[in-house]
Amino acid sequence: MKFVRYSNEDGEGLAVCVDGDWRGLPASDARFPTTLDEMIRNPEAMSNAFDVLASAGERLDMQDVTCLPPISASRKIICVGLNYHDHSAESGFKQPDYPTLFFRVGTSITAHGSEIVRPAISDSLDFEGELAAIIGKGGSHIAASDAYDHVAGYSIFNDVTVREFQFKTPQWTVGKNFDGTGAFGPWFVTADEFPDGGRGRALETRLNGTVMQRAMLDDMVFDVPSLIETISQAITLEPGDVIVTGTPSGVGHARNPRLYMKPGDVVEVEIEGLGVLSNTIVEEASSRKAA
Repeated sequence: MKFVRYSNEDGEGLAVCVDGDWRGLPASDARFPTTLDEMIRNPEAMSNAFDVLASAGERLDMQDVTCLPPISASRKIICVGLNYHDHSAESGFKQPDYPTLFFRVGTSITAHGSEIVRPAISDSLDFEGELAAIIGKGGSHIAASDAYDHVAGYSIFNDVTVREFQFKTPQWTVGKNFDGTGAFGPWFVTADEFPDGGRGRALETRLNGTVMQRAMLDDMVFDVPSLIETISQAITLEPGDVIVTGTPSGVGHARNPRLYMKPGDVVEVEIEGLGVLSNTIVEEASSRKAA
């Protein structure tokens, strides 16, 4: 099953893909089943919601709606660095034998089709195409052998990074959390349609149509089950938490000459079975609105 959160003139809604068509209902409709955030906690509710939206939903032209991030209220967005041997090598790091973890905050997230903001104080904006796993059943001390039982589904993430600020300190937090830089989407695909953490599937990142990154998800050093096991040894995972699993080689910072994204560029991340996450780069406005 594929679900997309969207907004249009009727407000926020939810749609499902049926034989290539998207059918959805606004949250204001009396037939609206429930939110995707709530469904993730209850697989049975997800199946029921799919049936309601497939039968009662209106056909949507995705060109006429604004996509929203698949999950609206993740308690935690846990990202993994240096999870492909070739990316660790191009970055000048020895491959770690324990996952390199960091967090993203909600204000850094943007959706498919929305703009990624290049901050005015730096021009070192770089792409990182990645697989995102969304937790459905929470828990702690989860064994790798049980990990897939805790995954509700998957999506795509572009862990766009401001390199200048990533390397100002040994901790990468600031460079990974500029407002509007972490693209997430385009939709949520249930785990049954993307088995075994995407083994055998390819990831590709394109900048203005030119392939920058291409790798098989099998190439991850720490796969989805091992990440869930390791993370849950210390951090209780909760429904709706997102694990962003790392990027392969080909990032702009490692190229000679370095290749950073600029306003007007279009960056796409494609994963077989999950779709294409596409965003345009814009320059940050000279002044920001108050929160």
